[in-house]
Amino acid sequence: MFSKSKINEPGPKQGESETPKPASTSAPATPSPSEFKASAPKPKPPASVLSSDLHVTGNMKTNGDIQVEGTVEGDIRAHLLTIGETATIKGEVVADDVVVNGRIVGRVRGLKVRLTSTARVEGDIIHKTIAIESGAHFEGSVQRQDDPLNPGAKTTPAAKPNPAS
Repeated sequence: MFSKSKINEPGPKQGESETPKPASTSAPATPSPSEFKASAPKPKPPASVLSSDLHVTGNMKTNGDIQVEGTVEGDIRAHLLTIGETATIKGEVVADDVVVNGRIVGRVRGLKVRLTSTARVEGDIIHKTIAIESGAHFEGSVQRQDDPLNPGAKTTPAAKPNPAS
């Protein structure tokens, strides 16, 4: 019925014989599933960095990571919080992972809390796991909780139910 014009097609290459191709009357081919590639997961954004010359007054909250090198007067909530050696935090810190290289004056709550040798913490630490390097300065109490991110969580075991009478 219809024939394909060969006007815009390239000619055969040297050493290659031209073989006629049968005309196809079927519908255009649909791409195979292997031609569609699932989009890769979005890469994790880099940590927000508060430089050493920055002074913040107020609370901060993010689902991402924060690296503090400056001074913060307020509470901080993040996924991963890194307190640099030059940093000072005056307020409560709540994060899944807390790495303290600098100074915190206030409560620290974290699933994993790490005080490096340069850390200076004045306040209570509520944690699931903790690591304190030799040389770290700490004044306060340390309390282990299964869910330290929840301020209402209790550390005492649950009361046993009374036997049925």
